[in-house]
Amino acid sequence: MGKLRAAQYACSLLGHALQKHGASPELQKQIRQLEGHLSLGRKLLRLGNSADALESAKRAVHLSDVVLRFCITVSHLNRALYFACDNVLWAGKSGLAPRVDQEKWAQRSFRYYLFSLIMNLSRDAYEIRLLMEQESSACSRRLKGSGGGVPGGIETGGAGSPGTPGGSLPQVALKLQLQVLLLARVLRGHPPLLLDVVRNACDLFIPLDKLGLWRCGPGIVGFCGLVSSILSILTLICPWLRLKP
Repeated sequence: MGKLRAAQYACSLLGHALQKHGASPELQKQIRQLEGHLSLGRKLLRLGNSADALESAKRAVHLSDVVLRFCITVSHLNRALYFACDNVLWAGKSGLAPRVDQEKWAQRSFRYYLFSLIMNLSRDAYEIRLLMEQESSACSRRLKGSGGGVPGGIETGGAGSPGTPGGSLPQVALKLQLQVLLLARVLRGHPPLLLDVVRNACDLFIPLDKLGLWRCGPGIVGFCGLVSSILSILTLICPWLRLKP
């Protein structure tokens, strides 16, 4: 499935490149047809995915963390609805249900896909916040134990204290710099979370473009879809890179 998806978005990216560089219309048509066949093949292979997504939602209901329970459950429910719409689209494109309004069902499908991705990114943001708080507390305990100051020898007091005129902006810049460094440290120490953030962020461009909320163009959509597909294949090859639960 991941290979088909990667091939489909590679065709999308290739088609955009060929059009940009003035390739022959016949070649462009063949690439578009290949992309369409790959899309239809993926829809055929996803016929049972709605049931799998519902089962995943049922398992997520039992998570102890309320925020994770909500984000993961709602994400799986939206994925189930997305796959259901996708099945209707497949029936229409394959000729089993020729009267299906494909544009309407495609819009529904991408809306559910967008909601699912928003929930995934919300879950990622929540996990990042928890890990940053844990890392910050651990750093504070280490600094108190060693009698040190701010990491890297940066002093936040003195002339730049909040009570000093003109000292507010440097303080904000310093805090922002420390937060960025802390975020980088957390993501570097948790590769599954980093991959999940990148993959969901890349996937987000697809429904945004298809729904007309943010027109990215076929080049960006193809590139982001290809990157996301490669990361998905990577998590299949290396299961420890898959974010759990």
